[in-house]
Amino acid sequence: MWKYFAVLSAVFAALTAILAKIGLKGVNSNLATAVRTVVILLLAWGIVAFSGELRDIKTLTRQNLLFLCLSGIATGLSWIFYFRALSTGPVSKVAPIDKLSVALAICLSAIILKEPLDVKTIAGGLLILAGTFVLIL
Repeated sequence: MWKYFAVLSAVFAALTAILAKIGLKGVNSNLATAVRTVVILLLAWGIVAFSGELRDIKTLTRQNLLFLCLSGIATGLSWIFYFRALSTGPVSKVAPIDKLSVALAICLSAIILKEPLDVKTIAGGLLILAGTFVLIL
């Protein structure tokens, strides 16, 4: 059962990167971090306030807020499934499967963000995919 939770963790981790990329457009990264994470909420808002970037909150658009919130949800779901997988499966298997998110993010970046892929990126993604299947099977 832990394998399914590890794979779900990877899917949501991949979505986190894609949604954050969309939500970050035109927004300070410290402010974006504060919006999308609960775990480091106090730290992120402290950095934003201390550095004087709090005034940039006016630059957030509805799209920024929407995608940063969606990214935060994807992050939360990723960690819920990751910890669930870790609670019943070995770290030596769960953690590498979770890193399948890298290959998924590569694919999603090409499909959703229309980012160009070079040969090295495709080869790396395929190697990650192959390694993940070796671990699962």
